[in-house]
Amino acid sequence: MKKAFFGILLSIMTLSWGMPASASLQGQTLKVTATAYNSVRAQTNANPTIAAWGDRLKPGMKVIAVSRDLLSMGLKHGSRVKISGLPGEYVVLDKMNKRWSKKIDIYMGKDIQAARNWGRRSVTITVIEV
Repeated sequence: MKKAFFGILLSIMTLSWGMPASASLQGQTLKVTATAYNSVRAQTNANPTIAAWGDRLKPGMKVIAVSRDLLSMGLKHGSRVKISGLPGEYVVLDKMNKRWSKKIDIYMGKDIQAARNWGRRSVTITVIEV
């Protein structure tokens, strides 16, 4: 009887330890600072339409860049989130400089005025899929 109990306990512990951190992040909400960015050299680099993982960004795409601490928490390339105050779902296709934390950057194509109008806001993101 004791062997069976400890066998079951060991199985449960192994399963829970083996779960990736991202599995627990799905469905969670996170309060972050949100800014906006554009496909222009002044805001990115010499290839402003190429994101950190090599994805080509095009105006109209619903994309965000995330701070690296959010990646450590379980968000990853291709994760989908909802952003409070904005319609639809956004995909993580870019990552931000190491100096930022608890921050997202919303891609706004080449519309610099829209990015300026957005400014800096506190928002809640809901993780749809990691």
